[in-house]
Amino acid sequence: MRFLLQSWQNNQMPEPKFIDDPEQLRKLAPVVDAPIKRHVFVCNGKSCAAVGSSDVKAEFERELETRGLRQGKESKGRNPKGEIVLTDCGSVGFCSVGTAVLVYPEGVWYAQVRAEDVHEIVEEHLLKGNIVERLSLIELERQNNKPA
Repeated sequence: MRFLLQSWQNNQMPEPKFIDDPEQLRKLAPVVDAPIKRHVFVCNGKSCAAVGSSDVKAEFERELETRGLRQGKESKGRNPKGEIVLTDCGSVGFCSVGTAVLVYPEGVWYAQVRAEDVHEIVEEHLLKGNIVERLSLIELERQNNKPA
């Protein structure tokens, strides 16, 4: 045990790199120049995974990439100038009514999303700005703008 502890203590972490050059940052992280409008999170927590979150994520990938909306590297079939970032996330706290999908900046939390619902979310919410009420569980923007 002492050897392992000593070995860990002698093992130094590398200094984090800080990049000062904006051009190098843009090259390494082209997202800084993308016209991002929305960020979609698909929960892949244990309960959401059990009700098909991987199918929901795959359908978002298909819909967004087909339309050229998903921001990312061209080598991965994405659009460097895409307007939507798609991200997996762990549990957001209501997986019992999963699959959970969160859309920002509006702060809309969708529940019980199935792969067949994705087209409607993309078409209505992501493209037209209309919240899909039948799936909407929480709308942070609306909650925060209510009079006290």
